[in-house]
Amino acid sequence: MNQKQRILLVEDHTLLRQGICSLLSSDPNIEVVGEADNGKDAIRLAGSLSPTLILMDLSMPGTNGTESIREIKKRYPAIKIMVLTVHKAEEYIREALHAGSDGYVLKHATHDELILAIKSVLNGKTYLSPDIAEKVVNGYLDGGKGINPASAWDTLTLREREVLKLIAEGQGNKHIASYLCVSVKTVEKHRSNLMRKLNLHNAAVLTSYAIEKGMVSMS
Repeated sequence: MNQKQRILLVEDHTLLRQGICSLLSSDPNIEVVGEADNGKDAIRLAGSLSPTLILMDLSMPGTNGTESIREIKKRYPAIKIMVLTVHKAEEYIREALHAGSDGYVLKHATHDELILAIKSVLNGKTYLSPDIAEKVVNGYLDGGKGINPASAWDTLTLREREVLKLIAEGQGNKHIASYLCVSVKTVEKHRSNLMRKLNLHNAAVLTSYAIEKGMVSMS
């Protein structure tokens, strides 16, 4: 990298975000130009800051990482995005890569690996942590069987996933309608569709499902 690369860091845990920012700032070729703790702000800052690369967590309040990746890639396809997460289950890998992620790194990576991953992605390559790469390769060798097939989760629309996340965060229909700038009737329809598609019929089980999917944190 011959010039400073502009990095947007998206991570909802403040202490971890500050630590990663400090590590990245120690590299003379990297400049952290912005930070966000949720997906909605990540999408907004992607447009206003024009970063070279975004480091994206997956589990965040509001719009989650996967949906943020999809939306940012749709609006700003030139921006590179690399997932930085604790999740190494196949469904998370599949969804992130399908959304358009250019790399997938686990948070237990060393500083050297993180810098290597950033450089690889900025050079047009796809970087996967070794554990993740093995899963992807095995899935390919198995004819795709190693990556979980489409499920009820895959049938959910972006808006339905947003509503699910807000339900799991304990928000009522009126608050969700105000937050998404839609009518209460529209929220009720999305809620009904969620329950039908997932075969889950109350807020408690929807919340448990969202936690299982990494949409909300239990902390």
